[in-house]
Amino acid sequence: MYELIQISERCYYIDCPAKIGLIRLNDTEVCLIDSGNHKDTGKKLKKLIDANGWTLRAIYNTHAHGDHIGGNQYLQQQTGCKIYVPRIENYFAETPILSPFSLYGGNPPTELHSKFLLAQESCVEPLTEECLPDGVSILPLPGHTWNMVGFQVDNKVVYLADCLSAAEILEKYQICFLTDVPAYQETLRTVAGLKGMYFVPCHADCSDDVSVLAQLNIDKTMEIADKILEICKEPICFEHILKKLFDSYSLNLTFEQYALVGSTVRSYLTWLKNEGKLGAMFEGNMLLWKRI
Repeated sequence: MYELIQISERCYYIDCPAKIGLIRLNDTEVCLIDSGNHKDTGKKLKKLIDANGWTLRAIYNTHAHGDHIGGNQYLQQQTGCKIYVPRIENYFAETPILSPFSLYGGNPPTELHSKFLLAQESCVEPLTEECLPDGVSILPLPGHTWNMVGFQVDNKVVYLADCLSAAEILEKYQICFLTDVPAYQETLRTVAGLKGMYFVPCHADCSDDVSVLAQLNIDKTMEIADKILEICKEPICFEHILKKLFDSYSLNLTFEQYALVGSTVRSYLTWLKNEGKLGAMFEGNMLLWKRI
């Protein structure tokens, strides 16, 4: 764990729960793609960077989930590095309480003040092409979050953030977090069409071909959509939809899962309604959903 693995002349990744990218800018300076899930990860990253005689110049965050920005504050305090975050995502990095607030839909209970949902705040700047090192470009990857991005380096390596989940993760969690289902599907189709590069997803094995895994993730979104449509064959409220989904996958509901999966299911309902496959109605002061 936290082993530095080289994949091209200047590109590396750090093997940890959410893979962290490292790009060597010159003989003495490096930048990171994300920073892990908490302060302790930041300490391990600094130790690794120091051991190689490098200086951390910048962190480029793919999105503002806690397991990707958790080391930001520590590393910035220790090194003075710049931190760049995609627009919209940057507000969540600066004001982390926005994350559990937006997921829960109100003032979040203490159970949602976890390190994943409530990272430590950091001083960030909006990510633009102009702030990137030579040879690095932004690859838009919306769907998992509003404005998640990946990074393509020298037309050889692509850091894919959270747009792909390994088969074992899909099997374990079944319903992975999404904000925009059709945007996510389009992202996966785009990624599947990229050729001649080496891919570094944060939550799946690295590979020179991710087309099969991308299709597996697309298939999972369609499976969940079909389950929701079947559940909604008669008018039903959101809480009962969520319960039936969790029961069908033998999952156990917790506050964190309620926030994460609940938000995701609402995104599915919106998509299916926009597609004309679900109707929404108010009966007895309850919002009910029904398959059309």
